[in-house]
Amino acid sequence: MTDPVTNPHWDVVVIGAGPAGLAAATLLAEQKTSVLLVDEQPEPGGQIYRGIERLQAGSAKAHILGEDYVYGADLVRRFRSSAASYRPETSLWHVTPKLELFVSRGGVAETLQASQLILATGAMERAVPVAGWTLPGVVTAGALQILLKSSGLVADQPVILAGSGPLFYLLATQCLAAGVPIAALLDTAKARHMFGAIGALPRALTGAGPGYLSKGVKLMRALRQSGVPTYRGVEDLQILGENRVSEVQFRSGKRKHRLKAGIVALHEGVVPMVNATRMLGCEHTWDDRQHAFHPVTDTWGATSHAGIRVAGDAAGIVGARGAEHQGGLAAVGALHDLGRIDSARRDRLASAEMRALEAHMTARPLLDRLYPPRAEIKTPGDDIVVCRCENVTAGAVRQLATQGLGPNQMKAALRCGMGPCQGRLCGDTVAQIIADTRGTAPRPSDYYNIRAPLKPVSIGEISTLGERR
Repeated sequence: MTDPVTNPHWDVVVIGAGPAGLAAATLLAEQKTSVLLVDEQPEPGGQIYRGIERLQAGSAKAHILGEDYVYGADLVRRFRSSAASYRPETSLWHVTPKLELFVSRGGVAETLQASQLILATGAMERAVPVAGWTLPGVVTAGALQILLKSSGLVADQPVILAGSGPLFYLLATQCLAAGVPIAALLDTAKARHMFGAIGALPRALTGAGPGYLSKGVKLMRALRQSGVPTYRGVEDLQILGENRVSEVQFRSGKRKHRLKAGIVALHEGVVPMVNATRMLGCEHTWDDRQHAFHPVTDTWGATSHAGIRVAGDAAGIVGARGAEHQGGLAAVGALHDLGRIDSARRDRLASAEMRALEAHMTARPLLDRLYPPRAEIKTPGDDIVVCRCENVTAGAVRQLATQGLGPNQMKAALRCGMGPCQGRLCGDTVAQIIADTRGTAPRPSDYYNIRAPLKPVSIGEISTLGERR
C-alpha cells in the first residue's frame, strides 16, 4: 500500500470503511485507480461489521450476531487483498470545495488532495428525546451492540429495551442469545401503521424482499417465545431517576406501567450523517418517508457539487447490502468522471450493481411505513432537552421559532447545536420543531449551517500541518 504522507494526491479518497466505502475502494483499486480509504475506527467494517476480522468461524459470537454480520468478513477480506491504501483511526475534520481534505491521526494533522471524493459516512441512530433520556444509564441500542461486536461485552444488570424497527428487534434477539438480562421490551410500533403499509407489500414480495421479511418474522417469533415481558404500542415513555436511571414509566394501550430499570436502551431507527455534505454546500432534501434530511444524489452517487459523491446510508437509509451496491455505483461513476472508462463500460460495470441494489431495496418502502418515528420524539414537549451538548429544551427552540428565528439564529441565542457534536444529535429534531411551528414540512434551511472542523481538533494538531513524520 502507498504511504499517504508521501503521496498526498489521490484519484479518489473514500471516507468511511463500512459496506459502501469498502465496496467502493475495492472496486476502484481493482480498476487500477489510486484510492485511499480513510476511517475513524481501528479496523475496517464500519458499524455494521465492526470487529469482523476478529471473528472466529463457528464461534459463539458468530452465532449470536448472525449470518448477516458474518457476511461482512468476505467484504473486508476482498478489500484487504486489493491494492487500496487504508488509513484507520483517522478523522476527517475539513474539506474544501477543491477537494483538499484535512485529516488527523494520533494528534497529527495533514492535508490530502483528491480528484474525486466518496463520502460513505453511514448513518447514526435517531435521537430519542424523551423525559430522562440524558440520565446516566440511558444508552442507544447501538451502543450495546458496539460493545458486543468490538469487545464481547454484555450488560451485567437488567436492561429495558425501548423502541421499534428492524434493528431494534435484531438487537433484542442478539442480547437474548448473548445472555443479556432483558427486563422488558417496550415496543413503540403502532398497529395502525400496518394498514398504511399494505400498499408497499406487493413490491416487498419481490427481489430480496421475501428474505428480509422471513428474517423479520423469525426475529419476532423468537422474541415472543423468549418469555421476556413485552409491552406493545408504548407511548408517553418517561425515564426516571435522580443521579442515574432507576425506573421507566409508560403507557401501553389504556394502562400505565412503571418498571424498575438499571439500563435503558433506546432505538427509533437511523438517519443519514449529513454534516460533511452540509459543510460543502451540497443540495439536500427532506425525505417524508424516512423523516430525515439527505443529500440529493443521482444514480452514481453524484451530488450537486462536482467531484463529490455519497454512497450508502449517508445518502438515505438503504441497509448494509444496499449500501454495498451503492458504493460500487459511486466507484463506477468516479471512474467515468476521471476518464478511465467510457459510458458504455460504465454501464456494463454498473448493470449487476443496479440489479442487486434494486433487489435489496424492494422491502425498504414497507419498513419505512411500518416504523416511522413517533410524533412525541419528532416534536417533543417543551420541557424535554433536545440539545444535549448545551442543555437546550424543545420549549426554548419552539419559543424562538414562533418569533420567526431559524436554526442558525438560535445558535447565537441559545447555543443550540454549538456543542462538540456540531448538531448531529439535535439537528433533525430542531428542524422538525421549527417546521411544526410553521405548519409545513422541514426545509433544507431549517438545518444548521455546518462549518469546519467537523470533529473536535486541537490547536496542537492544526500546528502540525505540513510536517513530515
